[in-house]
Amino acid sequence: MQNIKDWAKKIKKQLFVLYLAYKDERVPWYAKLLAASVVAYAFSPIDLIPDFIPILGYLDDVILVPLGVLFALKTIPDQVIAECETKAAEMLKHGQPKNWVFAFLIILIWILIIWWIIWKFYQLV
Repeated sequence: MQNIKDWAKKIKKQLFVLYLAYKDERVPWYAKLLAASVVAYAFSPIDLIPDFIPILGYLDDVILVPLGVLFALKTIPDQVIAECETKAAEMLKHGQPKNWVFAFLIILIWILIIWWIIWKFYQLV
């Protein structure tokens, strides 16, 4: 059980590394796009497979997020990763940052999705 907890902490730290690397100007645009996508997916309440589906619901969190982290880290220069790992360790030590803009965007996306579904439903009726 401790191995799973350690693995989860490592993935969480790597997500913060990607978050910090996204902000670095030395990172190519395609790496920034991949890093932002992985971080957004990992912290978003929107999943490809909803968590309430038994077993399958958590597979995307256990497989897709780590694979995304792996691929994103391979596109970022080693020097940037090393610097971001140090910053991420400090961030995790002092508490997670709160990004209210990102939270607002997630809520806005959910509102738009719900509005679109309702709009489509009333068009059918």
